[in-house]
Amino acid sequence: MTKTLPVIDVLTDSPEEIAALQTEIRALASAKNAIILAHNYQRPEVQDVAHFVGDSLGLSRKAADVAEAIIVFCGVHFMAETAKVLAPDKAVLLPDLAAGCSLADTITPEEVRGWRREFPDYVAVGYVNTTAAVKAELDYCCTSGNVLDVIDAIPSDRGILFLPDMFLGAHVRRMRPDRRVEVWMGECHVHAGIDIAALESARAEYPGAEVLVHPECGCASRLLYRMADGDLPPEGIHIASTEGMIHLTRELPADTFIVATETGILHRMRQMAPEKRFVPADRAAECSYMKTITLQDVRDALLHHQHVIDVPAEIRSRAKLAIDRMVALGA
Repeated sequence: MTKTLPVIDVLTDSPEEIAALQTEIRALASAKNAIILAHNYQRPEVQDVAHFVGDSLGLSRKAADVAEAIIVFCGVHFMAETAKVLAPDKAVLLPDLAAGCSLADTITPEEVRGWRREFPDYVAVGYVNTTAAVKAELDYCCTSGNVLDVIDAIPSDRGILFLPDMFLGAHVRRMRPDRRVEVWMGECHVHAGIDIAALESARAEYPGAEVLVHPECGCASRLLYRMADGDLPPEGIHIASTEGMIHLTRELPADTFIVATETGILHRMRQMAPEKRFVPADRAAECSYMKTITLQDVRDALLHHQHVIDVPAEIRSRAKLAIDRMVALGA
C-alpha cells in the first residue's frame, strides 16, 4: 500500500524560541518522570533536547533499561512499538502519529506467514524497521549494526528468510556468500534514492574524503560488487550502520567525510567531531517521516500525555522473543 508522505515543515522559530521550548520540555520531562529518546535522523533541535540519541539498536537497549515511568520516543512508529515491547510497564508516547516508515510498510504479518509456508525449514530474520505484528512472526530481529552477528548466531545449515530491506539483504548475501538467504524486495524510499551517481559526484567534489555508506542505500550493493571485481579501490569506503558511521568519524584521521544515509545524522557527527567536515552524498536524502516530529509535538506529548503507543499482549509476547535476540547480539 502506497502512503502519502508527510511534508517536511520549514520551521521559523528563532534560536531564542527554540531554547525556551527546550527548557520547557526538559522541565516537563523532569516533573513527569519522563525520558526523551531520539533517533539520529530526527530534527537537530529535537536531538538536542533528548536525554539519549542513537540508532535503532541503541534506542532499543536504552528503552529496555529506563527507570523513568514515561518514554517520549522521537522516532517513527515501529520504534515506539519496539520500546513498548521492551518496556511494557512504561507509558510510551510518540509525539506525532504521522511518523511512519516506508520500509516497514513493505511487508505485512500475512505476507510473512505466507513466505514461511514456502520455506518451512528456514529461519526468519527481520530488520528492526518492521511493525510489532511482523516481528511477532519472526525468529530474530536485527539492525544494520548487528545483522551479521545475528546471521552468524544461526546454525550454518539453516536457510534464512531476510526481510524486508533488499539492500541490507544483498549486503548479507555479499558478506556471507556461503549462507542460503532469501531476500524480501522492500526498500526505504530515502536510502534507495541515494544512488552511485550522487555518491561519485560527491567524491569528485571532495577527493580524498572518507566515504561512509549505510547498507540500506541503493548505492551500497553496487559499491560492494565494484570493489569485489577490482573496478573500485576499497580504500576509503566504509559500509557501516549509523552508529558505526559515528564511531568511524572519531576513529579515522581524515578531515572530510562523505556520508550516504539520511542527512539528519550529520548534526550528531558535527557535534561529535566539530573540527571535521561532513558532506551528504545526496542533500535530498531527508526522511519526511523522521522530520515529522517537532519540539512543539514533544512538548504537547508531555503536557497532555498524548499519542500513547500500545501493543496487544499476544503480539508483544511473541515479538519480544525476536527483539530480545537482537538486543543480546552485537556491539
